[in-house]
Amino acid sequence: MASRVPIFVVVAGVAASVAGAQPDIPPQNDAPNPYVTVFDWAELPAGREWGSTGGVDMDPDGRHLWVAERCGANNCTGSDLDPILKFTLDGTLVASFGRGLLVQPHGLHVDGDGAVWVTDSLGHVVLKFDPDGNLLLTLGKPGVGVAGRDTLDQPCDVVTAADGTIFISDGHEGQAPDAGPQTTARVVTFAPDGTYLYEWGSHGGGPGQFRTPHAIDLDSRGRVVVADRGNDRLQVFGADGGFIEEFYQYSRPSGLHIADDDTVFVADSASSRNGQHPGWEFGIRIGNLRDGSLTAFIGGSNPEGVAVAPDGTVYGAVVAYGGALLKYEPAEDR
Repeated sequence: MASRVPIFVVVAGVAASVAGAQPDIPPQNDAPNPYVTVFDWAELPAGREWGSTGGVDMDPDGRHLWVAERCGANNCTGSDLDPILKFTLDGTLVASFGRGLLVQPHGLHVDGDGAVWVTDSLGHVVLKFDPDGNLLLTLGKPGVGVAGRDTLDQPCDVVTAADGTIFISDGHEGQAPDAGPQTTARVVTFAPDGTYLYEWGSHGGGPGQFRTPHAIDLDSRGRVVVADRGNDRLQVFGADGGFIEEFYQYSRPSGLHIADDDTVFVADSASSRNGQHPGWEFGIRIGNLRDGSLTAFIGGSNPEGVAVAPDGTVYGAVVAYGGALLKYEPAEDR
């Protein structure tokens, strides 16, 4: 990996963090890029084109990639296409499922047993499938967008802990111009069987508040890391929801992948697009959560979802501009 570059870290106790005000950090666009972007590498069936592609994750076998794709458009309403796709790492489609079950697939997580979890932001549910596409669990009520104990409101992403606890980042409208205190902006936890446990968060810019908790992942210590996109930061919590620290140097985060050594891959799909976070470029920023470092920046594309294969290849799921599935190969391997 490239050498470390100086970076700012904001942790609990710093005045800006306590006040919920974004610190004045200069744009971080100059870290080296040790990757080569590969386009058009994954093959869809004849006649099918990529649509908005929100979620991506590796299969536990390390040899396959799962993708949530919106049926050649930005949602699957009225489509007879399967939105959940499984590829080999050379781009061959080997399985698909989910037709008629999802409105707008958003986040995707594959747990240690190979179960595929998908958030449906417009359908207001999180679905758990086995690898063959059999539906195992539904969290939320289809079509009911309410932040309740048994209902969800535009869920963004999902991750599961080693003990099976389910963490869902809920509420996609936090960046809307009319968003206010009533706007859903929370993390909800469920037991492995789907029983509601507890939740935290509200709409705003302070610690433990969100303006769209767009992605969620767990670090090596089981801490919950949330991509608080509308506030241009990552927030880190204990598994009980207690605020620990926050990082602003990864820009406007849409997607997260955290490796076993706490290397973090942050997909920024929105900076410098439509006037959002001006001066910062979209791309994938790579660093480490243990020290807040930023070591690399893959510019030139704007994925929302990000995953990393065992060989170090990075994959990006693109929602904007029609959608795509991109591959970023380490330049040293080319």
